[in-house]
Amino acid sequence: METFFIKALQLILSLSILVAVHEFGHFLFARIFKVRVEKAYLFFDPWFSLFKYKSKKNHTEYGIGWLPLGGYVKLAGMIDESMDKEQMAQPAKPWEFRIKPAWQRLIIMAAGVIFNFILAIFILSMVVFTWGDRYLPLKNVKNGMTFSQEAKDAGFRDGDVLVSADGKDLVLRGSVLDMNVLMQYLDAEEVIVQREGALRTITMPEGFGDEVIASKNTPYEFWTPAKVDSVVAETAADKAGLMKGDSLVAVNQKPISSFAQLRAELQTNKNDSVTISYVRAGQVSETRAYVDSAAVLGFTVSSGMSKDDYKHDDYGFFASFPKGVDLGVNTLKAYVAQMRFVFNKEGVKNLGGFGAIGNMFPAQWDWLHFWTMTAFLSLVLAFMNILPIPALDGGHIMFLLYEMITRRPPSEKFMEYAQITGMVLLFGLLIFANGNDIVRAIFD
Repeated sequence: METFFIKALQLILSLSILVAVHEFGHFLFARIFKVRVEKAYLFFDPWFSLFKYKSKKNHTEYGIGWLPLGGYVKLAGMIDESMDKEQMAQPAKPWEFRIKPAWQRLIIMAAGVIFNFILAIFILSMVVFTWGDRYLPLKNVKNGMTFSQEAKDAGFRDGDVLVSADGKDLVLRGSVLDMNVLMQYLDAEEVIVQREGALRTITMPEGFGDEVIASKNTPYEFWTPAKVDSVVAETAADKAGLMKGDSLVAVNQKPISSFAQLRAELQTNKNDSVTISYVRAGQVSETRAYVDSAAVLGFTVSSGMSKDDYKHDDYGFFASFPKGVDLGVNTLKAYVAQMRFVFNKEGVKNLGGFGAIGNMFPAQWDWLHFWTMTAFLSLVLAFMNILPIPALDGGHIMFLLYEMITRRPPSEKFMEYAQITGMVLLFGLLIFANGNDIVRAIFD
């Protein structure tokens, strides 16, 4: 339960920062162009709010809602989720959104997305300024990788050392930013590996990324020997008598040579007892162990990596900003690239809601991980909001561009129907994604 609250608190704090910055972008430019902001809320406030204050100077009601799913600013004279038809039926007033030039309305609507992108760049810059940039070039992984069947079909072999993809080095940072290297690998035309001391070029087959995503298998991971590094007390491994230094060589008489093979055999035999063959002090012995529903025995292994295999670059204050831009742009590119996998049968099944996002935060509070995740989510929020879907900023921008090109705005009745359609789509997606979280929590 403590883990749940720690993750939930990180999620709520992160989303609160993102929503506040996003809505401040709209608020700031609305005030610059003298559009009255009727309400400015962090979180939603159906029926009641936790706090509210009405400014007599600018007629804005500031508040905090009780439903922590976002936030909003309500602009006078705009068809939005409030569906204030009574106001729209009145003659337009000088301070209303609808009476302002299209270019000003466009800037107001785009400001939230722009502010989220700037926030992500700023956070990533401050992350590398504070903690530096620690990463692992995959060419330093001496034992190489173990690959999924889809990757093996493409030409990879267990033990291959990944060097580069389309001429760019492959590096891991141990965070959500590793989406960059994954998409770099999945979308590559050529990948160079080191095999048996020589460099080899693997030409990637067409549709490789789609096959990997559909399989739900991790395309590559560190090749790690199935050698016990430490045993967790009161687990199946402990009860079976396994000790530090034991090398597991077979499960139910089926030979294994890596931790990945061990895990695959445990997955096959979960909720059952298995015979484990292991080597200790040069002697082969056997023991029985029960494999739980998570398909784990309860011991850790060593990756075999040393501190010297990792690289660490420090950045001064001003030098951190170009690096932040580089990380932000590449992460956004990787996120946009992987969105194509959502629009297929398997991708839809993998959609997640607030539960899935919350599980991306660690069980212990870690400021480095928190700020990196917040920067990532800020990029996600910026991209999702720019999509041309009615009820999102991108939908409003799409209609404003139409108005600027045709010199006439869509009718208010059309905008009302479009807003309703967009809200239905978004609420449907929200329910479906969070429903997936519930299903996974029950059945996985």
